Amino acid sequence: MRGSLAVFFAVVLAVVPLSAPQSDAATPQLRALWVDAFGDGIYDAAQIDELVAYTKSANLNTIIAQVVRRGDCFCARSIAPRTDAPIAAAPFDPLQTLIEKAHAQGIQVHAWVIATAIWRGAAPPAAPDHVFNLHGPSSSGRENWITFRSDGQDQQSGDYSLDPGHPDAADWVARLVASIVANYDVDGVNLDRIRYPDGNLASGVPSWGYNPTALARFQAATGRSDRPAPQDAQWAQWRRDQVTTIVRRVYLESYAVKPRVRVSIDGITYGAGPASQGGWERTRTYAEQLQDWRGWLAEGIVDLAIPMNYKRDSVVTEPGNQRRMYDEWSEFSKDNQFRRQTAIGSALYLNSIADSVRQIRNALAPSAAGNLAVGWVGYSYRTPDEQTNSGTRSGAASRALLAQALTQPGPYDAVTPPIFSSPAEIPDMPWKTQPVLGHVRGTLRDDAGVTIADRAVTLVSDASGAVVRTQTTDGMGWFGFVDVAPGRYRVAAGARSTTVDVIAGGLATTSLAAACTGSEGPGIAPPARVPSGIPGLHAFWYGQSGYPTLCAGDRSTATVAFYNSGTMGWVSGRMGEVAYLGTWVPEPGQDRASVLGGDGTNGSPATGWPRYNRAALQPAQYVGPNQVAWFQFTVQAPSAPGTYRLAIRPLIEGAQWLEDYGVFWYVTVK
Repeated sequence: MRGSLAVFFAVVLAVVPLSAPQSDAATPQLRALWVDAFGDGIYDAAQIDELVAYTKSANLNTIIAQVVRRGDCFCARSIAPRTDAPIAAAPFDPLQTLIEKAHAQGIQVHAWVIATAIWRGAAPPAAPDHVFNLHGPSSSGRENWITFRSDGQDQQSGDYSLDPGHPDAADWVARLVASIVANYDVDGVNLDRIRYPDGNLASGVPSWGYNPTALARFQAATGRSDRPAPQDAQWAQWRRDQVTTIVRRVYLESYAVKPRVRVSIDGITYGAGPASQGGWERTRTYAEQLQDWRGWLAEGIVDLAIPMNYKRDSVVTEPGNQRRMYDEWSEFSKDNQFRRQTAIGSALYLNSIADSVRQIRNALAPSAAGNLAVGWVGYSYRTPDEQTNSGTRSGAASRALLAQALTQPGPYDAVTPPIFSSPAEIPDMPWKTQPVLGHVRGTLRDDAGVTIADRAVTLVSDASGAVVRTQTTDGMGWFGFVDVAPGRYRVAAGARSTTVDVIAGGLATTSLAAACTGSEGPGIAPPARVPSGIPGLHAFWYGQSGYPTLCAGDRSTATVAFYNSGTMGWVSGRMGEVAYLGTWVPEPGQDRASVLGGDGTNGSPATGWPRYNRAALQPAQYVGPNQVAWFQFTVQAPSAPGTYRLAIRPLIEGAQWLEDYGVFWYVTVK
């Protein structure tokens, strides 16, 4: 057999290959693999070295790594506990290590988050603070966040999932993503399972979402008292809206911390494309899984949609022609990007390498209307072809063959040049890098300060009086408007209203319970280059969130990043090694109390600082050389209007002050 294969390869290589237009190495194109956390990939530093080297060798430029698998995190600094998978011992941090090694090679890292599935199996997670242990099936009342099927089932293929309609569960998902964006220098976040589960009672019947708290919330919002059937139109739309609101909140809260982070979602593409099913609203994606990813692109609440176009290219007969289905969904994705982008995802594990290359070429070709996707993503690094999936060839062997097929002429692809013959830059996001629109977010509260859920909020042009848009608050009273033209607007909910000023690239923040509204300016990006390897203890400024405009007494969270440019690590809890941000000159002066924040002593307001003259402690237990620490601290607006300035400088407590000089935090008080 081995000799026959050699003859076959020789014959194929002797054939004059077909010719394709020469690829332009300068044309940006996202090229990525999903790296799941159920096998080799990010379990230790050696695996990460291999992953990064492979990505580089295949002329890929992005790694989408499964950081949140089932309510756990392959990281050390998020609200989810560190995974109990057999990864290398602490202080090894899979996400931090991957970021450092990938960025050194010019490769982006996107944190892949399973949004709703939180556990599988009878044995509970080891971490007592795991969301399953706190809010799983053993919890009762509002403390139980698990989704139920209409027949009472609470598992799908062994998985327990959060109910998007439960206000606390939705809030947890949004805060989880925000904690990763705030604490790691990720280039993107990728939301998966951002929908209701599979395992519905019939095709087109959305059977999940019957958590008692979610159902009671629907009834309160609509005035109904019945238990709606799965296909009830109002009930289906309400559940669909809950998923959409999570995505909207993730988008804006991520933007608030790091405006340039790329927010992507993994979209379902079950069955034939929309054209064959009578339109988008008749697809299983929209009608059964209640996932409106086309609507998310149209609204602008995602930067990138990755349709998981998982089809077998070898199945070409009707009915059930999967090659046709792949082509239909690929065409639809390219023609429905609106002001954002799509990259086509394909199932390497279902296909031969040759079939996968055909699918990649299809993904990167223009649609009949001339529209291009911005790239391609393959699932997965662990199972790069059907032979690995069936156990007849190792993942390493198949990965090597896939890299050759992508970058070199050979038996798997008769077209030249190879599909990824040259490296490519990652596509820009002009709506973020050159913004012409802004955003609004806020919270609706009653007179007692309690948040108001499921209430309509309108955005009204102050100039024309026209209603620009209407949204509904989520279960925590949160609302948001994305891609708003610059100008002054009135935000109204019933008798409550306030005004906001929207600027290009800015995020205006408001609370309808207050007579005054604040806002946050755009974040400040890190410098193009930073020094490293300076002997001893050193730091370099690495970016920060935007300066706020606040009402008297209001608070805001500041994020300032410092890069460890020295050769020694910063260790929390050890005098002479632990890093803080301290107050500095000229305002308020070295080690002086500030009117903007403190611990309540020496005349400072009590905003949670470690001390009156220490704004923040390093966020991680250990910040090594070439790592970034994202310091966060709370500031409070003084009562008098004006512009206030806080000078801050990093230091190693008990040892020395570090660079950078001239770092300030500005607060404007209305």
